[in-house]
Amino acid sequence: MFKIREIDHLVLRVTDLERMLAFYRDALGCTVERARDDIGLYQLRAGRSLIDIVPVGGRLGAMGGAAPGPEGRNLDHFCLRVEPFDAEAIAAHLRRHHVEPGPVVSRYGAEGDGPSIYVTDPEGNTVELKGPPIAG
Repeated sequence: MFKIREIDHLVLRVTDLERMLAFYRDALGCTVERARDDIGLYQLRAGRSLIDIVPVGGRLGAMGGAAPGPEGRNLDHFCLRVEPFDAEAIAAHLRRHHVEPGPVVSRYGAEGDGPSIYVTDPEGNTVELKGPPIAG
């Protein structure tokens, strides 16, 4: 048998590659680990996990059907565990990148209840930035 340890990667189908890369790279601090222009796959390192960005017009993206939009999503949100969790510093950093953070709210996650902030990427995907569990 096996145990799930953490999210390995997730794939976002996108319509504006440059805006999405700028959001995840500049605003959230991910790094581009691998780019496969030939098939339309851009893999960004998010801690121990990957976020794959796949333009809908590329070879891989076209296999997924219609582009994502306000009428339907393949994803509700995903959560990135961040350290350190300094809510004021995180909010200031996001605003410098023209990203408006949501309020800090205690939410339950893999490690228990702890602070989190929701943000929205340029194509409407919700990203949760999660801090450590609250000692209790």
